[in-house]
Amino acid sequence: MISTDKQLLDKKMIFTYLHEESYWSKGISREIFETSVVNTAFCFGVYKEEIDQTSFQQVGFARVISDRATFAYLDDVFVLPSHQGRGLAKWLVSVIVEHPELKHLNRFLLATRDAHGLYAQYGFQPARPAVYMEKLHKSHPSRSVNP
Repeated sequence: MISTDKQLLDKKMIFTYLHEESYWSKGISREIFETSVVNTAFCFGVYKEEIDQTSFQQVGFARVISDRATFAYLDDVFVLPSHQGRGLAKWLVSVIVEHPELKHLNRFLLATRDAHGLYAQYGFQPARPAVYMEKLHKSHPSRSVNP
């Protein structure tokens, strides 16, 4: 199951993965993580149904920062290592790009160091470096490694 219901998110699991395992958010503080979830337009959780079929375990996550009119930025996409290789990341990205409030947007950006092939399957292509600029706050507490 994939859901955008923030009440279902396993914030402890998400924070632990981002803080300890991700290359893009390693060392992020709990406060910054919590603020990012609260202020994000869409948080997508990927859930595995438990054997008893009455509960779910979260195994993946992504968030989309958006004005819901013209622009979106896909961030913090991951599937736990124990559940990788099952097509869950592909499913997650396909659900995101086809979401009714996102599929019409003029511009959808993301940054990745290692998943270009995944995102290319859903229409993402290398950005135009002569067009896009960024401002980095080098001492920001969530900043440890460039994506």
